[in-house]
Amino acid sequence: MAHKWTWYSRDGKRAKLIDYVIVNRRLAGSTQDTRVYESAVIDVKNENVSKMNELLEVSRVQDARIGLKITVKKTKSLRLGRSEDEKVTFGIAFTVEGSAFYTIGDDKTIRRWKCETPLEGNIEEVVSTNISKSILLSISHHWRDAKYATAGEVCQIWEESRAQPIRSFLWGVDSLHQLRFNYIETNILSARASDRSVILYDIREKKPLRKVVMKLQCNALSWNPMEAFTFTVANEDYHLYSFDMRNLNAPMNVHKDRTSAVIDVDYSPTVNEFVSGSYDKTITIFEADKGHSRDIYHTKRMQRITCVLWSNDDKYIMSGSDEMNIRMWKARASEKLGIVKERERVALNSAAKLKEKFAAHPQIKRIARHRQVPRHVFNAKKELKAMVQSRARKEANRRAHSKPGTVPYVPERQKHVVREDE
Repeated sequence: MAHKWTWYSRDGKRAKLIDYVIVNRRLAGSTQDTRVYESAVIDVKNENVSKMNELLEVSRVQDARIGLKITVKKTKSLRLGRSEDEKVTFGIAFTVEGSAFYTIGDDKTIRRWKCETPLEGNIEEVVSTNISKSILLSISHHWRDAKYATAGEVCQIWEESRAQPIRSFLWGVDSLHQLRFNYIETNILSARASDRSVILYDIREKKPLRKVVMKLQCNALSWNPMEAFTFTVANEDYHLYSFDMRNLNAPMNVHKDRTSAVIDVDYSPTVNEFVSGSYDKTITIFEADKGHSRDIYHTKRMQRITCVLWSNDDKYIMSGSDEMNIRMWKARASEKLGIVKERERVALNSAAKLKEKFAAHPQIKRIARHRQVPRHVFNAKKELKAMVQSRARKEANRRAHSKPGTVPYVPERQKHVVREDE
């Protein structure tokens, strides 16, 4: 039995032994010092607009960072060099022109790498390096200017030409775990914090704008590229919430149909839809203005989803999961990829119009709504439905046997928000 440290505190001073590795006695001498993490694929990026068919993925590896450039037909791998102090990579972000990307690690260092064609082989040299005074957990690049933001103990705004941050934001939270710049109002920045809150910043101001505190932890957030003021958060309570940044007292919509904690969310670049990945081992696609899902993807060997991404050409959805695989899905399951002849295009458009015309017919509605789901998801949905009905009956009984007004009616959209601070 090989004993390896598999958990390290954020400051790197404490370590624990969580996992054990069982090896044969004669192979014990060849056992390497490895570390186990909760996910293999931690982030995937397709922010390089000039190369829409390329994807960069970063995994948590002790010896080096691994990047993948994935196209529709082939995959290339590269190994990025690291310092002796860096052991974990936490995030990646492309620059505006797409010629470089940034990575952050657990050694409080921001590194800039070239992203030229062909992207293959080993990359051992770093273009530039910046050192932060605090730990770094997330990074996001401005969509127009040569600026980027990092999150950790504090939110910091950096310029590409400077070695020190130009602005810092702090609002009484232990740590910030994710940053996202707005696609349209590019100076607006959102972050999810460790106190179950989502904080909004304007990088032109000196203080944060406002924040909303949820009842449970938010795991991811994504801005709507079609609506400047709308963003969606993935929550631990199995739901997703779409907010208007001008009014955070209650979400605009509550998106359901999940049976476990939602881990990641990403919007389509051209259609008002988003994709979410969950611990229930499924990928679900929602329309932004609907409370229930449009489609659900699953496969036998896919384990818990850790990250999802909608490609910039609006044709594919990428997912990373615990069994160390990246999968590529069609954004619309029935869509034909490749060249479509004129007669075929006319027939497809005619069929789509017929489905839209008779969408209210009971049989057509049932066929369009039905999805085959795994057995564990089906059973979990039945259990959650029974729990919701039980809570509704209990509330109705309390209201019927209490003094009028003591048990108020609380809308569903207001049940999950604790407060809004400005």
